Amino acid sequence: MNKPNAAGMTRRQAFEARQRLRSAVIAATSTVVVASAIIWAVPRAPGWEKVQASFFNAEVFARSFPKLLDAFLINIMIFAWCAPAIAILGLLIALARDVRAPALYPLRILGAAYTDIFRGVPVILTVYLIGFGIPGLGLPRPWNSPYIWGSLALILTYAAYVAEIFRSGIDSVHESQRAAARSLGLSERQVMRDVVLPQAIRRVVPSQMNMLIALQKDVSLLSFIGPVEIFRQAGVFKSLLANFTPYVGAALIFLAVTIPATRYADYLMAKQARERS
Repeated sequence: MNKPNAAGMTRRQAFEARQRLRSAVIAATSTVVVASAIIWAVPRAPGWEKVQASFFNAEVFARSFPKLLDAFLINIMIFAWCAPAIAILGLLIALARDVRAPALYPLRILGAAYTDIFRGVPVILTVYLIGFGIPGLGLPRPWNSPYIWGSLALILTYAAYVAEIFRSGIDSVHESQRAAARSLGLSERQVMRDVVLPQAIRRVVPSQMNMLIALQKDVSLLSFIGPVEIFRQAGVFKSLLANFTPYVGAALIFLAVTIPATRYADYLMAKQARERS
């Protein structure tokens, strides 16, 4: 019989606990060995001193880092007004692609064309075309601002990807639930609003978190059309100080934001997997 031991665990539970401990010890040991080998080997490379002076200069880092943090606020502001617009536009496109009334079939065509176009064109190319093309029409201030049109380029591009994620969530809701809701007298609009969307949005939250992380990084692409955000500020310091350390500082700032967000997205995905199982 599988009786509990003194610790209150069955033999099966005790075995699984030993296996988890063994796996953790092996993983920790292998990580320490690999990290130690890298720490030992890298400084012994022939060009390490030049690389250290060019990329890991403490004086340059201390001088540039505060300004990089200030410039990162521009990234945060652009992200803050783009993210809600992307979510709303993406959801509208997903709903357009899911309409089933024959009279609204043109909406499905337009939604499919939109996603095909903006997922097919690279983000940087969209930023260039919109960021330089629309201000080139001779619009008065502030409507010729690269902040406005660069943000619009990000919104249009990311909305196409977000729409497909929303659509996958909508499609994941079984057709029987729609049929059951219609049998209760709900209209198609009510079925979508009260039955399908609550489930669909909850299911795609981890995937949308990954899109938010990607958006936070791609805000730096706007530096190519004018805004002085963190990537452009790092380039300014690189030119002034003839050193690449500011780029390392910018990378550390991005990592400080994206790593916790990535781990949270992984946690949500693992939680969903446990709920499904």
